[in-house]
Amino acid sequence: MSWLKTLREAVGGSHHQDYTEGPIGRSLVLLAIPMVLETVLESVFAVVDVFFVARLGADAVATIALTETLETLVYAVSLGLGIGVTATVARRIGEKDPDGAARVAVQAIVLGVLVAIGIALVGVTQAPRLLALMGGSEAVQAVGAPFTRVIMGGNVAVLLLFLINAIFRGAGDAAIAMRSLWIANAFNIVLGPCLIFGFGPFPQLGLVGAAIGTTTGRSIGVLYQLTQLARTDGRIVIRREHLSIDWAVMGRLLRISGSGILQMLIGMTSWIGLVRVVATFGSSVLAGYGIAIRVVVFALLPAWGLSNAAATMVGQALGALKPDRAERAVWLAGRYAVVVLGGVGFVFAALAGPIVAIFTREPDVASVGTTCLRVVSVGFVFWAYGMTLSSAFNGAGDTWTPTWLGLFCFWLWEVPLAWVLARPLGLGPTGAFLAITIAFGTYAVAAVVLFRRGHWKTRVV
Repeated sequence: MSWLKTLREAVGGSHHQDYTEGPIGRSLVLLAIPMVLETVLESVFAVVDVFFVARLGADAVATIALTETLETLVYAVSLGLGIGVTATVARRIGEKDPDGAARVAVQAIVLGVLVAIGIALVGVTQAPRLLALMGGSEAVQAVGAPFTRVIMGGNVAVLLLFLINAIFRGAGDAAIAMRSLWIANAFNIVLGPCLIFGFGPFPQLGLVGAAIGTTTGRSIGVLYQLTQLARTDGRIVIRREHLSIDWAVMGRLLRISGSGILQMLIGMTSWIGLVRVVATFGSSVLAGYGIAIRVVVFALLPAWGLSNAAATMVGQALGALKPDRAERAVWLAGRYAVVVLGGVGFVFAALAGPIVAIFTREPDVASVGTTCLRVVSVGFVFWAYGMTLSSAFNGAGDTWTPTWLGLFCFWLWEVPLAWVLARPLGLGPTGAFLAITIAFGTYAVAAVVLFRRGHWKTRVV
């Protein structure tokens, strides 16, 4: 069957596919499938990690929660840098300039290492203060400081893992990016419990063992990535002549990625603002909201894959001087995302109660979670277009448009609207949930208007 052949090619890696030629739909599918699968094991690892650490007590779980909040900065930096890297690499590949793409890759890695060293110095030397700043008790600071030191000190592995995957995605090597994250998280899942509890020949290290397992797994993933960059038959091949600092290329990366990092921070921190509004209604409401949002984030994975596939297609098509192909790819990716997310949204709206019941048996929590899931899933069609168009702008190197859209739609519109609907207008938590759907509807409509203007087609990268 042809779809099975396409699936095998997508997972195995389509080394000979030229994404600037041929059927757009097939190209999107070949790129999107591994991009979706890339995140699946990451989600599984997050659940498994907390499952084992939970056996060490509440302070251990609190440490992970607080450290993950600190790691939000690392993720924002790595994803923001990745936006610029994907756009620039894709443009060079579209221009049939593999040497230029390799030089971009080297500059990106150097930049990532320099940023990671700065974050590591702060994390290692200030771990207890950082935990205290996040609200951790003295007990959490005492138990968690070594864990936080290892995680923050080893953040170079996290940053490079996501950054180098951005290089592969820009080049069209989505299958390699998928395998990199799978390898990293497979080692994480195996090493975590072994080092926490001392199974077999491994020492019993408790909470620090979880940090060492995570850092080791991600480091192994980075080593695999580096071996793939050194291959002679890859889309990007780094050779000795590429191993030098190119300040002009690094400057362009910083210019594009700077607003990309801001874009990520705006999106991530706006959720904190929403949590502050929801938290005023008590722990049961907050717990129900948390369950619903976790389900929503997992459901968005297909749209995330399609939107990133669109970014690669846009960058490469613009590099090949085919802006019309880039535009057609974006609209098609948006339609695919609407079909997929629209179907998921319908299922969620119809079965919200049973889905939430999988995660909790507390009636108050389940009631709130069910309402949140229903309200937010109605807006999935807006999420589909919003995510796709945002990635399309980024793929073209126009990182400021989605940054300004995010600032307006999420911080200046969504968060205040959530408070007004929930409190002055008396809708309670449901008002905050409605604000999420309304904000994404606003984002999608504004993104469509700006995308149709076509200024992104002339962006120089």
